[in-house]
Amino acid sequence: MPELPEVESLRGFLDDHLTGERIARVLPLAINVLKTYDPPLSAIEGAEVTAVGRHGKWLDISVGQLHLVLHLARAGWLRWQDEFPASPPRPGKGPLALRTVVAAGGGFDLTEAGTTKRLAVHLVHDPAEVPAIARLGPDPLAADFDRAAFAALLAGERRQIKGALRDQNLIAGIGNAYSDEILHAAKMSPFQLVHRLGEDGISTLYEALRTTLGDAVERARPVAAGRLKAEKKSGLRVHGRTGEPCPVCGDTIRQVSFSDSSLQYCPTCQTGGKPLADRRLSRLLK
Repeated sequence: MPELPEVESLRGFLDDHLTGERIARVLPLAINVLKTYDPPLSAIEGAEVTAVGRHGKWLDISVGQLHLVLHLARAGWLRWQDEFPASPPRPGKGPLALRTVVAAGGGFDLTEAGTTKRLAVHLVHDPAEVPAIARLGPDPLAADFDRAAFAALLAGERRQIKGALRDQNLIAGIGNAYSDEILHAAKMSPFQLVHRLGEDGISTLYEALRTTLGDAVERARPVAAGRLKAEKKSGLRVHGRTGEPCPVCGDTIRQVSFSDSSLQYCPTCQTGGKPLADRRLSRLLK
């Protein structure tokens, strides 16, 4: 799943390639990809793209007075094309979910792999009309997201750090991969409870969050859209690296599996050398 660093890179890429272009047509090709019907997609045909923004993991393409808002979900991706075939694609064939063509001839495809279809496209007057965007927490790389703002968000939280970092209503843009990376950098167990962090723990976690995401954004910024997935994987230290040596201490990276996801961590760096039980809501083995 693309997270804040990759979506920010896609935002910059689209801003460079789309801003100033006019939309020729937008073709929804999967049944459930378009989540709104009023205004219709035809309302942006002929309109100029004026900016491309980001809200957490959401892309926001300003077209005329409207916003084409995209969420790539777990298995979605965006592919830029300098030109398209003359004949339009057939709906329901393969992973192609939506095609956006600009007057100059290029544009982008949205694709989604797998059978669980969560990719979402909204055409709205204001991004806040999308409920998930309206509920988003602050952007963790915003200039005003300082240590005090972070501490205020965590006040009263009694859940595990891993879940708190992934909660888009608390902090926008962090998913499974970068929450693992942040916790590894902070040398904290994913099952550490937020309310037991203390002042020093909050400071450590805040610095790890800002550094990890900031570094990832800088790595992804110059990367073309088609290479972002590979760039993300190459920059991860623990996530997706079960069985490999930790790049910090050399211990073997371990995994905890859940029904539809997993987390990775280093026992030496994060849990005092103790392995976590591989079951939902597990605690440190004694």
